[in-house]
This record gives sequence, C-alpha cells and structure tokens, in this order.
Amino acid sequence: MIARSHVTLEDVAEVANVSLATASRVLNGTTNVREDLRDRVLAAATDLAYTPNVHAQALAGASHPTVGVVCHDVSDPYFAAVARGVLRAADRNGLLVMLASTFRDPEKEIAYVSTLRRQRASAIVLAGSGFEDRAWERALAAELEPYRRGGGQVAVIGRHRNLKVDSVQPENRSGAKALAGALLGLGHRRFAVLSGPRTMTTVVDRFTGFREGLAEAGIELSERDVFEASFDRDGGQAAAEEFLSGRHRATCVFAVSDQMAIGALAAFRAAGRDVPGDVSLAGFGNIPVARDLNPALTTVALPLEDLGEQAMELALSGTPTGRSRTRRMAGEVLLRDSTARTRRRR
Repeated sequence: MIARSHVTLEDVAEVANVSLATASRVLNGTTNVREDLRDRVLAAATDLAYTPNVHAQALAGASHPTVGVVCHDVSDPYFAAVARGVLRAADRNGLLVMLASTFRDPEKEIAYVSTLRRQRASAIVLAGSGFEDRAWERALAAELEPYRRGGGQVAVIGRHRNLKVDSVQPENRSGAKALAGALLGLGHRRFAVLSGPRTMTTVVDRFTGFREGLAEAGIELSERDVFEASFDRDGGQAAAEEFLSGRHRATCVFAVSDQMAIGALAAFRAAGRDVPGDVSLAGFGNIPVARDLNPALTTVALPLEDLGEQAMELALSGTPTGRSRTRRMAGEVLLRDSTARTRRRR
C-alpha cells in the first residue's frame, strides 16, 4: 500500500495500469484520452488521494511566479520589518509575494501552507516561531515534505524542531543571556520576566537564555518571577499589570519581545511607576519604534530585514532533496534610557 503523503504521478500510473504520459494527460485535463483509460486514472488518483504537482506546473507555465510568506502577524513591527526583507529579495528575482498572517494559531499555519501548495507557490517562507507541539510538527511536515519532493522550496525563520528545511535562526538564547549579563552589570539583582506562551520556541529560547545568564551570577528565577500572557503589546500590558498587583520587588523587568515591553511601559505609566526611576525595563528584537519611545527601550537588536532577505535567498537557491542549511544571526545588546543603574546593589 502506498503511503498517502508520498503519492506521485508514477504511483497513479502504476495503479491505473497506464503509461506515465497517459496519467499526466488525464490529470492535466487533456481531452484526447480514451474514456476507459481516463476513468481508470481518475479512480486511481481518488483512491490514492493524489495531489497534482501544481507548484511545478506554475514554474513551467505561470507568467508571474509567486512565493508564499506565512508570518504570525504582519501588523507586528517585528514581522513587518522581516517582511520588508522578504519583499526586497523577491523583487530582485521578479517574484510576486502572497502574505498570510496566522495570529499565532498553529492550525492556521498548516492551513495556509496547504493553500499555498494549491495556489502554485514556487517557494514558501515560514516567518515566525515554531511551536512545542509534536502533533503540529507532524502535520506541518506532512504538508511540506511532498511539496519539496515535487519541486517546491521552503525556508523558515526561527527554530522549528525536527523540521528538516533551510532555516535562518536569530540567536535568541545567546542574545537574552548577554542581556542578562548587561543588566547585572547595572547592579540589578531582583528580576521579573514578562513572558509570552512557553509553547513557542522563540519564547522558550529567550526565557532560557535570560535565566541562564542570571544563574551564572547565582541568581535563580522562580515561577513567582514569571508573568505569562499573549506574545504582543496587550499581553505585555496584562503581564505588567499582574506584576504590579503582586507588589513584586524586582528592580528590573525583562519582556521577551519589544511589543510586550511597549505594553508594559503603558501599564507602568498608568500605575504612576517611573521607568527607569522606579523600575528598569528591557525588551528584545529592536523593532524600529524601540529607539523612539520615551524612554528609549533597552533591547537586543536583531537584523530583522536581513532575516527575511536571507530566508528568501535560501528558499530560492536551495534544492528540495539537498541537506538543510542553517544561517545564524547574532543579536546585539543595546542599553538605552529605559534601564538605569540601581542606587544600591541588592
């Protein structure tokens, strides 16, 4: 029995007991085929759940080849900057870009990938965190593996465990660890973390790196120091409000994304808490607005546009059956006015 996710045109021809050329003519809509042969091919294709190689057809005959980009939320300045890099690389290659936002819903990501296969995308870029979810991993791989075998190209931005495709990986873990060291250097010894859902690999990596940096200085984070909410501005505000309601004694708060830090800044202002006079605040990513805030946000700068550009270049230059490649992009700690040296060491 042929595995459903590995069905090829050759499999359909074999089951229907016709030539490969005949199977191709039937499935491509050619009318000059005997009716009995057509019926056999269509029955075999239905029984095997065969999906035509539409992306290969597009490469051969489309006047405007397209690439698909699936991101978490294009309205988020982080992903907007990444998308600019993708668009820049696509424009150089004369490609149109189809852009979809999943709003961090794993099921939507799988559905969009399936749609892009049917829409004849010649390459797919997944721009965003993976999920700590084995069922999602298997479902996504089931979409991408036959797509790649048929000629489609794939690249991802971020860490996607067990997904064997080309990737561009920001150094989230080492960047957060370096940030912890810089904040320790300002004299801070009591910390809180505003975290996104720890089902996302990006959140896990940043949180783990920050905790490791503190642990090397003998400072341990407990669950009482972690305030988890959605991985966006509203989540940052909600997490900061929870932090404030508990009268936590932290002198420095790390939000695992700049968007969460912006929400936290709003919550601190509403509560009459001065940043950095009462509490220091740091984010991660260096979205364009970070330096224009008042106070300017301490963060870890990532080359956001380069992430998108390099992912697209990998997708366009790779081979479907070749060994997957990884490009790592380092972050840089930027100490700005939202963090200050503590008045005394604790």
